[in-house]
Order: sequence, then C-alpha cells, then structure tokens
Amino acid sequence: MKDLLYLKDEQLKEFIEKLFIGYRESFGDAKKTLDKYSLGIAHHKVIHILSINHGITISHLLKKLKVTKQSLNRILNDLVKFNIITFVKDEKDSRMKHVHLTKKGDEIFNEIFSSQKKRIYNALIKSSSLEVNNFKSVLKKIINE
Repeated sequence: MKDLLYLKDEQLKEFIEKLFIGYRESFGDAKKTLDKYSLGIAHHKVIHILSINHGITISHLLKKLKVTKQSLNRILNDLVKFNIITFVKDEKDSRMKHVHLTKKGDEIFNEIFSSQKKRIYNALIKSSSLEVNNFKSVLKKIINE
C-alpha cells in the first residue's frame, strides 16, 4: 500500500488510459444497439439514468448529467420523437415534468444493458471479492461519491 502513496505521473497516465479503454470497450458494446436506433452516447446516458430513476424531474436529470438545458432539450426532443420517453406532469405542480421511459425505451435499455452486462460480469466474476470492493471504492472516489 505504501507504494501507492508515491504514484508517478507515468503510473497515473497508465491508469487514466485503462479507464479510457474500459469506457471505450464497454460503451463500444452499446454502440451497436445505439446505431441501430440512430442514437448516440448522449441519448444513452439519458436512457440509462431514466432506467434507474423512474420519473425523475428534468431539473434532477440536468443535475445528474451536468449539462445545459439547451443540450438536454435537444436529446429529450430526439427521444420523444423516437417514442423512447414520455413526460408526465406533476400532480401537485403542473410546471414540473417527470420523465419516463416508454415500453420501447425499456426495450432499448435492456438491449444495451444486456451487451454491456456481459463484459462487466465477466470482469467481475474473474475478480476476488476484495478486488471488486476495492475497485468500487476507487470508482466512488473518482466520481466524488
């Protein structure tokens, strides 16, 4: 553990490269499905968040994605046009909208998740419990969670 206290730039560069390659490979699996539906990575991010946060408000979605209203609006309009999401007005505050995946949206998410799950599952199954917990811990620190 002591040698981790003295990480050199080259070691950090290598770690960042591994993160980049891991991202590229896991999202490359998703790209085949996204291309099939004429969707991009930004669409995928929204679909993924909606699959976990059913009925999230647009303001909370903006906070999770850390994007501008304008760029989110473009993505949401695409997803509505392709019948992937729907909006439901809040019962108490009609100015607030909740975003939901449609049946088609759920199907697209499940197709993407299925392709990504294989790669992640295979990596985790080949790792010890300690390695998985340590990896999860480091990821949480990287994303400030």
